[in-house]
Amino acid sequence: MKSMLTLLAVPLMALGLALPAQAQALPDLGGRTIKAVTENAYYPLNFADPKTGEGIGLEYDVINEVAKRLNAKVEWGLSAWDVMIEAVRTGQYDIGADGITINAEREEQIDFTQPFITVEQYFLVRADETRITGIDSFKSDDKLLFGAQPGTSAFYTAIYDVLDGDEANPRVKLFDTFGASVAALKAGDVDAVIADQSAASGYIGADPGAFKQVGEPIKSEPLGFILTPGSDLVAPFNAAIDQMKADGTLDRLIRKWFFEYGQKS
Repeated sequence: MKSMLTLLAVPLMALGLALPAQAQALPDLGGRTIKAVTENAYYPLNFADPKTGEGIGLEYDVINEVAKRLNAKVEWGLSAWDVMIEAVRTGQYDIGADGITINAEREEQIDFTQPFITVEQYFLVRADETRITGIDSFKSDDKLLFGAQPGTSAFYTAIYDVLDGDEANPRVKLFDTFGASVAALKAGDVDAVIADQSAASGYIGADPGAFKQVGEPIKSEPLGFILTPGSDLVAPFNAAIDQMKADGTLDRLIRKWFFEYGQKS
């Protein structure tokens, strides 16, 4: 398993670019309340603590830390993925977090922060799976099924980067959440999901012996937070994320959620 630290190697090593942001004073938002929304269905980025039910994960920690540095408070809400972008776009929430890939189509609808992590997408399969080794082996066996959440980058990767481009392809079984598709994979109802490096690492760590990651990366994707178009929070958030990269906080939080949390659970 590739260390998550390698995913941030470029921004963390480019200290000549990051240090000015660290030295520069961040904007002071004067105690402002920021309305944030997530789904609690994308371990370990956002999920419900199995002991307390409280929302936790990397995205919670990053946004909460950004708000602390900007002298702001965060009020968290929950939303299903399929309405989250619209809810942020129309200003019902200020910021959304759900492992959201930055791409041109979404940038036409919504503002993004800079990436807080860049991840690669892989096949996630059951630990005893021998038929799937990569794109060609999956594509050539029409008995193999994907599980996916509609409208997500993993869904579109399955359709356009692995299969035939038909969004109604019967080999892709749809689920309300990414977690539900992983549960279906474990139960044997589907044979693979496409998971970015973050999600794959999280599920493998949380359920040892259940899953494995196979094949070469299908694609590499930057993840960011979405904000209402024209939001005055974009620049402050970007400055705080820069500072967190430079001082090692972002690196520490990634290690916490992708390595340490799974070991303690």
